[in-house]
Amino acid sequence: MDSSLEFNALLLRLSSALSAEQLESLKFLCKDHVGKRDLEKCSTGIKLFQILTERAKLGPDNRELLGRMLSEVRPDLRDQLLGSCRTEDPGEQRDELDAATEVLAENLGNQWRKLGRKLGLSEVKLSSISRAHPVDLEETALELIRQWRALRGDQATVRALVQALRDCELNRTADTLEDTLSPNVQDHQLQSGLDSNSNLFVSHGL
Repeated sequence: MDSSLEFNALLLRLSSALSAEQLESLKFLCKDHVGKRDLEKCSTGIKLFQILTERAKLGPDNRELLGRMLSEVRPDLRDQLLGSCRTEDPGEQRDELDAATEVLAENLGNQWRKLGRKLGLSEVKLSSISRAHPVDLEETALELIRQWRALRGDQATVRALVQALRDCELNRTADTLEDTLSPNVQDHQLQSGLDSNSNLFVSHGL
């Protein structure tokens, strides 16, 4: 894919993921770079990004300003913009998402469609999921996450999932997800520390 087209597609995804409140926060952070009259015209993230692009404040090789602003509003979207989410271990990320999917299947219930919209799935896709699993809500949640992962690829992260839950005001489910996964994260960090210490001992002949 052409780099410019790929970047524009990324901006489109970022815009779709922003809530109205988050867009207003970005506009406030932009006030030193964009005039008030232009900001008032920005009803979507895409319009804001277009203005930043026209003013040479945003581009495929010029992401720093938007990245700084997103870090204050949506750190997960900043990671998508800057590509830091791609530096994670793909195997570890898949394992965490598999675990997260199981937690959601047990806890999401009839709020799955609301979450699906926030994750960017179309109404057509959501209706298809509903027809395939008209009664079993756990299977519905499993299919929802499978479709989201297929749609977003390596941008489908646990962090993005938790943020989407909180944007939907499903904070209890988000808390359950984080509480369930935190021991796995701690175990990974502990193992990484042990491996580092082992390498240190070997390098010193211990």
